Amino acid sequence: MATFGTLSDRLTETFRNLRTKGKLSPADVDGTVREIRRALLDADVALTVVKEFTAKVRERALGDEVSRALNPAQQVVQIVNEELVGILGGEQRRLQFAKNPPTVIMLAGLQGSGKTTFAGKLARQLEKDGHTPLLVAADLQRPNAVNQLQVVAERAGAAIYAPEPGNGVGDPVKVSRAGVEFAKQKQHDVVIIDTAGRLGVDAELMKQAADIRKATDPDEVLFVIDAMIGQDAVNTAKAFQDGVDFTGVVLSKLDGDARGGAALSVASVTGRPIIFASTGEGLEDLEPFHPDRMASRILDLGDILTLIEQAQQAFDEEEAAKVAEKFAKDQFTLEDFLEQMQQLKKMGSMKKMLGMLPGMGQMKQQLDDFDEREIDRTEAIIRSMTPGERQNTKLLNGSRRARIARGSGMTVTDVNQLVNRFEQAAKMMKTVARGGTPNIPGMGPVPGMGRPGGSSKRGKQAKKSGSRSGNPAKRAAENAGLAAPQQPTGSGFGLGGQKAPSEADLAEIQKLFGGGR
Repeated sequence: MATFGTLSDRLTETFRNLRTKGKLSPADVDGTVREIRRALLDADVALTVVKEFTAKVRERALGDEVSRALNPAQQVVQIVNEELVGILGGEQRRLQFAKNPPTVIMLAGLQGSGKTTFAGKLARQLEKDGHTPLLVAADLQRPNAVNQLQVVAERAGAAIYAPEPGNGVGDPVKVSRAGVEFAKQKQHDVVIIDTAGRLGVDAELMKQAADIRKATDPDEVLFVIDAMIGQDAVNTAKAFQDGVDFTGVVLSKLDGDARGGAALSVASVTGRPIIFASTGEGLEDLEPFHPDRMASRILDLGDILTLIEQAQQAFDEEEAAKVAEKFAKDQFTLEDFLEQMQQLKKMGSMKKMLGMLPGMGQMKQQLDDFDEREIDRTEAIIRSMTPGERQNTKLLNGSRRARIARGSGMTVTDVNQLVNRFEQAAKMMKTVARGGTPNIPGMGPVPGMGRPGGSSKRGKQAKKSGSRSGNPAKRAAENAGLAAPQQPTGSGFGLGGQKAPSEADLAEIQKLFGGGR
């Protein structure tokens, strides 16, 4: 995650230095804690939070749980991970819904923190969960705030209550109260009140927010804070807590490139849980906040659970079963491949998904170079084919490939590369579907994907004799693949036993979607 990039780099580098030590001395622990303290302070984490955090880490690192551990360095990483989860709030906290609808959710925060955009994102998510949200335009001060909320509501497909034009006209307290009554009449089960902000904390802002809270008696008051705000985040959060009080925090703009450590301070200083994290400009870029998963991302341990959840939302189980059957029967076509790519695009940014894999913090340059437009180029090539050509790539002679290249705005070489990669991928997935072990040229057999506890004679013979292909280049590539050693599993510093993707893995993913340009 971009916001915590620098902090993540500093922490992982610190832990990497511990790996070479079989036993940790008090001096090693003090040096590690000192580096952690510097990393947190450089990331704008509040001083009080840093002191408390490092004191706990040092105390536990010098205790029995590390001295008796088989891998002391790994145990220190585990301690830091657990303490990070603690300052991020401990356990996930979900929205609390009223027993008798409508549930009233009031948004508070400074101007520019992202309240209006978050209102649309939240409405979109609630609708997916079967709710009928109503957006109430109570920000009547900021120029065009009402119009902005109307646009956001339209994009989100949500209802909106906006009786006043705004731009300084109208009473936000009356509008908020009337909005709740309107929701009851129209049977909306959730009301989201978008309130006004200011460039800074002042008495007028606090009084208006407090009056709206008193008039609507909200079930949730969510404090929306910009993750890029810096050290002032703590003071702003305290001011809103004292003036209005809030039940939860929303971190916005977590896709930015700021140091972001102030976001780590808010939950610890206010004692209020972080409920949502906004990770982009799109209406889909909103995630429930999981302290344990965020800590794993910061420590470059990955976030596989979130990746799985996104995949489950994007992919249809029945379709996945059909595709698996097609693989096994050697009936997988470019038409099926196109459908799979379209489902993959529903998951969002490929870079963001790859960033959730363990160890990807060590491959930032390769991740930054990953061109997501290759998926669109691949899609253009496939769409330029006839239905018959998508079903059977053997029909693709020279003239057909030239026509496809012209239709897609690509070159014949691009078309050839896509077809070759597709055929290789289909062959590999057919092997997997039948319980075999796929062999990626240049990477060797993929570990852990064969039949459990079994090894075939054919595999043993292949290892001895090597490739018998008549194509010298193909034979050399296959032999290199057979000779390639398997990489050891384990994260960058031995925690979790997960394998970090290699540069070859990223290259294969890029090639699959047309990135061999």
